[in-house]
Amino acid sequence: MQPETDISKLRNIGIMAHIDAGKTTTTERILFYSGFLHRLGEVDDGTAFMDYMQQERERGITIMSAATTCNWKKFQVNIIDTPGHVDFTAEVQRSLRVLDGAVGVFCAVGSVEPQSETVWYQADQYKVPRIAYINKMDRIGADFYHAVEMLKVKLKAKALPIQIPIGATETFEGVIDLIKMKALYFDSESRGLNIAEDDIPADYLEKAMQLREEMIETAAENDDTLLEKYLLGGELTEDDIKLGLRIGVIKNSLVPVLCGSSLKDIGVQPLADAIVDFLPSPLDIDDTKGYDINNDMAEITRKHSTDEKVSALAFKVLSDPFVGKLIFLRIYSGLLESGKTYLNPVTNKKEKILKIFRIHSNKREELKEAGAGEIIAVPSLRFTHTGDTICDLKNPIQYEQIKFTEPVINQSVEAKTVANQDKLNSVLERLVDEDPTFIYNVDPDSGQTLISGVGELHLDIMTDRMLREFGVPVKVGKPQVAYRETIAQKVVDEATFENQIAGKIQFGQVKLEISTADIGDGLNIINEISNLPEEDMRYLIDGVKEALKVGPQGYPMLDLSVRLINAEYLDGVSTPLGYKIAGSIAVKNASRKAGSTILEPVFAVEVTAPDEYTGDIIADLNARRGRMEGIEYQGDRQIIKAKAPLSELFGYVTKLRSISQGKASYTMSFSHYEPAVIKNQY
Repeated sequence: MQPETDISKLRNIGIMAHIDAGKTTTTERILFYSGFLHRLGEVDDGTAFMDYMQQERERGITIMSAATTCNWKKFQVNIIDTPGHVDFTAEVQRSLRVLDGAVGVFCAVGSVEPQSETVWYQADQYKVPRIAYINKMDRIGADFYHAVEMLKVKLKAKALPIQIPIGATETFEGVIDLIKMKALYFDSESRGLNIAEDDIPADYLEKAMQLREEMIETAAENDDTLLEKYLLGGELTEDDIKLGLRIGVIKNSLVPVLCGSSLKDIGVQPLADAIVDFLPSPLDIDDTKGYDINNDMAEITRKHSTDEKVSALAFKVLSDPFVGKLIFLRIYSGLLESGKTYLNPVTNKKEKILKIFRIHSNKREELKEAGAGEIIAVPSLRFTHTGDTICDLKNPIQYEQIKFTEPVINQSVEAKTVANQDKLNSVLERLVDEDPTFIYNVDPDSGQTLISGVGELHLDIMTDRMLREFGVPVKVGKPQVAYRETIAQKVVDEATFENQIAGKIQFGQVKLEISTADIGDGLNIINEISNLPEEDMRYLIDGVKEALKVGPQGYPMLDLSVRLINAEYLDGVSTPLGYKIAGSIAVKNASRKAGSTILEPVFAVEVTAPDEYTGDIIADLNARRGRMEGIEYQGDRQIIKAKAPLSELFGYVTKLRSISQGKASYTMSFSHYEPAVIKNQY
């Protein structure tokens, strides 16, 4: 069977930006103009279709990335609206991993804000083609040209305006399309549904002609035929310009910039046009690379075609109150069919696809099959987690898993009643399954349950969900820092394990070296052993990894290298379990001899405030062991950049409001671990 959707007419895109730049409002408008929504919701009113969680509606922010599908001019557009708050960047990261293109939404006043930079560089990591949309042109202080310049300076993007605004702030009334060379005005009575084209106002004609010439020249540079035509003095048609720009976007060599005010219903339809005109279909991107499940050094590729064998990546897990666990899949190749069984090569388990859903925020449309390029969800996969691959049983492939930020903040949690304790453990398992940046563990000595996340808001949302979604009221302790430790010097050690376990002699012997690594390097295991069977080697490495989870002072270890030097192998005597235990013993012994240093998480902080509060804000940050990184001016406000230990930043929002009389805002994101002020040597 062939899927209903023509893969060349598919667009898998994400909407990404800093918090409060207007991502969700922009997505709502696209759905409205496409005919999918018949009534507009508003983020500020708590009625936005894409913000379906109760916490999102109350707080006016996006927490969980929401997926939906609409049709725009014979194209199927799969949209993922991603969070803007730094505590939920994992949602952005896993979305970008499976998307073909993205729209970066920027506030015309704030331009490139901290989280804008974070998500932009995440998109760079995955080489996702982008277009930019300068939103909120109606706000006081809006400056389109400054925002474009900041795209170039801060993001190193080749930002190319293909529109310019007519007016700004209270005089903003429309946009000039530099491809058509027409002024576009959006009718407020019809909520922007009706668009009037007119001649460009005389005051804007010179600027429009200048930028149009730059746009045409850039478009021509992306295609030899177009360049020859341009150099010979030929006039490039609208289709020629679009073709040249599209090639540049797909190559990641340029970023077309549009503008508007989504809240005022200005400029959204041209943005939707740009999505289908410039962002790639699955056919426009490179074949997807994976690995042989029996040899992770052997690369395999899959074409984006329904004629290929099935392969898909699970990029998100969601607990649905009606169908249980939903797994979101990006299908890279083949035709996924309900009722058929596939392989998860990560867990080496078979999974049967019972149903296939196309997702519309919190609503579902059931499908019989879905082909390459589609983003869908399937329920009831027992052994599949975020980052796992689903593939054909006889033609397996494994895609690279998604790497997420480690949790840096802990909090104790316990059920308010004994009757709810078992239920709490079940709920925690489901939340961990959903969110790779959320973990929990039980202290073996105290029996206390600790949850860990990437920020205070992250843990606040999680404990709120325990009550609202799962009906488990909990008591929580004060936030605590998730410390790490590293070694102080290089040490070589060896260990031999020989003992009887479960009626069998287990034997293993290994010699290894541990040494310090640079800040931010994490953990590196270098294997120089060549005489062990594959299974024994795998068990040895597992033993080393497990030993590094708890250092001499009780914290996970970080920023060090382990070099496996040699191992004794006795045929018929050596066992995989013996090597695992020997490796663990050798690491623990070497760590104790090397001495260890406590590491604390350091966060990058950016505070935006009126000039008169700058001195007090800097003084307060200095008192929190903050290091000033610089100050930038943005109109009548200043952006103060600093780095400070997380332990000093608890409750910072309350203090900042007091200092600035509520006029300052801030963002903070994890930067790195570094030695704590009090260095406890083992």
